[in-house]
Amino acid sequence: MTDDTTPSRDTVAVPERIDFPRLLDFYNLQSEEETRIHEFYDRLREDSLSTTRCDECDALHFPPRIVCPECTGDDLSYTSLPHEGTLFAFSVVRGSAPIGMTDDVPFVMGIVDLEGVDVRLSARIDGAAYDDLSIGDRVTLKIVDIDGPRDEDRVFYRFEPVRSVSE
Repeated sequence: MTDDTTPSRDTVAVPERIDFPRLLDFYNLQSEEETRIHEFYDRLREDSLSTTRCDECDALHFPPRIVCPECTGDDLSYTSLPHEGTLFAFSVVRGSAPIGMTDDVPFVMGIVDLEGVDVRLSARIDGAAYDDLSIGDRVTLKIVDIDGPRDEDRVFYRFEPVRSVSE
């Protein structure tokens, strides 16, 4: 569903042919038949970053889990996460990139503190070079569609710098 307020998404490509085992594909299969955290990907397709919260001990986890690592309970529910945060740390990848990203080097990977929740996650940072970034910079969620040799509808998350009005 796209309306005037929904930004268009980029589509990223993976090679037509992968000569490595399925396990080396950076992007997980995301259907209900392939993963028990398919709801995470379903929500990403709907432009929502989410994770699981334990209904027994209230622990919030990222990445999403099927069993709570705090109390080992399995009564978990999905909860939405903020789409903005700040850069806690970042680095540049100049070589040895994952499959599907080797043509993109160099690119920036960062650790993002999400706003208002105790979640810190790693993600690719698009739209800025390493020298353009500083720890504490504000970033916002960017969801990308994955185009590749498989027929599955796949998405993933990245972040990009929050641009000021004057830019």
